[in-house]
Amino acid sequence: MQRGLPMQPTVVLLREGTDTSQGNPQLLSNISACLAISETLSSTLGPRGMDKLIVNERGEAQITNDGATILKLLDIVHPAARTLVDIARAQDAEVGDGTTSVVLLAAQFLKEVRGYIEEGVSPHIIMKGFRKASQLAEERIKAIQISIDKSDPEQFRSLLLKCAATSMSSKLIHSEKPFFSNMVVDAVQSLDPNDLDESLIGVKKIAGGGMQDSLLIRGVSFKKTFTYAGAEQQPKSFRDPLILSLNVELELKAEKDNAEVRVEAVKDYQAIVDAEWEIIYRKLEAIEKTGAKVVLSKLPIGDLATQWFADRDIFCAGRVPAGDLRRVCQAVGGSVQSTCSDIAREHLGTCGRFEERQVGGERYNIFEECPKAQTCTLLLRGGAEQFIEEVERSLHDAIMVVKRAIRNGEVVAGGGAVEMDLSAHIRKHALSIPGKQQLILTAFAKALEIIPRQICDNAGLDSTDILNKLRMRHAAGNKWFGVDVDGPEGVRDNMEAFVWEPPLVKLNAISSATEAACLILSVDETVRNPQSEAQNPGPKAPPGAAARAMRGRGRGMPRR
Repeated sequence: MQRGLPMQPTVVLLREGTDTSQGNPQLLSNISACLAISETLSSTLGPRGMDKLIVNERGEAQITNDGATILKLLDIVHPAARTLVDIARAQDAEVGDGTTSVVLLAAQFLKEVRGYIEEGVSPHIIMKGFRKASQLAEERIKAIQISIDKSDPEQFRSLLLKCAATSMSSKLIHSEKPFFSNMVVDAVQSLDPNDLDESLIGVKKIAGGGMQDSLLIRGVSFKKTFTYAGAEQQPKSFRDPLILSLNVELELKAEKDNAEVRVEAVKDYQAIVDAEWEIIYRKLEAIEKTGAKVVLSKLPIGDLATQWFADRDIFCAGRVPAGDLRRVCQAVGGSVQSTCSDIAREHLGTCGRFEERQVGGERYNIFEECPKAQTCTLLLRGGAEQFIEEVERSLHDAIMVVKRAIRNGEVVAGGGAVEMDLSAHIRKHALSIPGKQQLILTAFAKALEIIPRQICDNAGLDSTDILNKLRMRHAAGNKWFGVDVDGPEGVRDNMEAFVWEPPLVKLNAISSATEAACLILSVDETVRNPQSEAQNPGPKAPPGAAARAMRGRGRGMPRR
């Protein structure tokens, strides 16, 4: 009789309820999740892109067509699809524009190779091909980019205006491109050219009025802070004032609930009160001696100090936001002081004109003609609050693009022209490679065509017809031909039409999309812990806490 085989014991590695999925089906599922995200975003691309209205759990609505903003608001839970959210955020932080393009490219790369995965081609061969194609694309962009001569300021400014207008052409404000392009370029050129820190461009949103009522303040402006009685008696306009920025509280302190002061006689108590008043008066007199006419502080300035300053024709504002105070110091000079003693003239700033002005329904403190002005403020006007927020996001993208153009000074044509040129270049190179790599490079080249194809689809044009025209033009050596959503032909030389972009937008988008596609292709198993699905209840309360909390409810707490 044949002996039975020994039974293998069952080995349990993972907690019960853990979901594991692996192999090709898992990889194809991840690719499908990424394609679902790209379908959501695809209709927002290009000058005829649509907007999305997203309502959060609190019922607040946002209207936007910025790829990074949409993905941030969607709250995506699929672990592989979150990779696309990350690359969109990285693109937004690094370059500011091209957030939708980077997601569409990454998803299209995966879509083009899905057939090869199903047929059993190793993901490592595909990843190797993608990295090679990305390197070819990078070299090609650097070879064809056009450098702009910075020595002629007028010509350089017109380049920056074109880059800003191209960035805005797909946004809600495209009807006001000339107005906002000038505003953005003026704003970026007012910054320190060595640093170009865009956080020094303040943006204030004021409901009411039209878009054309928006202002660029060449200096600093912030909303009037909370003030006490006496503020209306202060002067609201100065010429060449000295400005003092403080991090000091100028009000009588309320005693804490648990403070205890033991006094023997009433006069001792009076001495404590007098000392308190003496301290604040000493601070105020020290400030007056500096000669400052405008006093700003991060901390509160109380009613006593406000009235005291009003009697001496000094303007004061307390609780100024830290970002605004930092920009004031950048513009007027001086530095934030944390004490009122030993303040010298070099610690004070100055500006040509200070005034408090009514803008819409709000009052704003405005510092203009600043000697060290390497900062500015955009006052945005508009009807609906969501609309002004979308204008701010659009201007942020344009500011980042102009900043990159100033820093690098090179441009390429937009409107799908670069992608078509790269596609033709990589296809041609693929023919010289034997083996499966040829197929992967051809798939990469085809995927790049999603950008011009989607621009056509969103504009209601026949994408197949226009892509055939573009392929013919690029084969004839016209490398700057791209999509024209307005003309009868549907194609044009976008370099001559001034549809310009910094090459960094394209370089970053292609390299990020390739890395994301490779990352998703390299995952073949997902282990989902059941605990991660449940809401985190937080730490347990110590024993007896509930009983102690309930004690004394409904009746006075016992005195100890």
